[in-house]
Amino acid sequence: MLTKRIIPCLDVANGNVVKGVEFKNHTIVGSIIELSEKYDSEGADELVFYDIKASTKNALVSKSWVTEVAKNISIPFCVAGGISSVSSAREILNSGADKVSINSPAIEDPLLIKKLAKEFGSQCVVVGIDSFANNNRYSVHAKTGCEKTTHETNIQTIDWINVVQEMGAGEIVLNCMNQDGKRSGFDLNQIKLLQNNISIPFIASGGAGSPEDFVDLFTNTNASGGLAASIFHKNIISLPVLKKYLKLKKINIRNV
Repeated sequence: MLTKRIIPCLDVANGNVVKGVEFKNHTIVGSIIELSEKYDSEGADELVFYDIKASTKNALVSKSWVTEVAKNISIPFCVAGGISSVSSAREILNSGADKVSINSPAIEDPLLIKKLAKEFGSQCVVVGIDSFANNNRYSVHAKTGCEKTTHETNIQTIDWINVVQEMGAGEIVLNCMNQDGKRSGFDLNQIKLLQNNISIPFIASGGAGSPEDFVDLFTNTNASGGLAASIFHKNIISLPVLKKYLKLKKINIRNV
């Protein structure tokens, strides 16, 4: 049985870690380096960083803090934010990231996924999918880092999943936008519906608010990991406590 991963998510804006609800109303929650070191020491399996402003400004995530994170933690981490070419991906990977994640740039140019997979290997290429539920219709949104730029693409989530896999992505992060920041549980209905079309590892994101939410995710879906932010940033539960609880519930996870 594959080990399930617990992955804190750090949304970055203007050099700080921020958090919103349903991708809106972001407030500062801490320091990039301090939170990275904290989650590393507490037993996180990986970290994911989203520079939420980069794509909305057609800019690349700052290499300076990526380099600092790489110097200060020992676990793998993935970086997203305005990575729109092989050369920009190389910059971020050379700065110390283990993976790059692309979202809006991939929607604008699906062949970018194939180019990155060919250059760096599929294991380095993650595609983030921001999926919005509307009456059991799941559609992909783009440029979600800013309320002014967020828009529906008219691409059905299930169709986009098929495309990114065909293009060679190594992993998917499924962001269920309706649940983001609400801490009311993962969107199991959406995840269970979509997972039948996912043949590569995928991470579920959006809605974690309690240890039981992770148990529900891992016992009811095929998710390889659970991504969460508020529950960790706001000290609702610590990673060691969560992992001990999951062990008690017979979830196969790495030890703290």
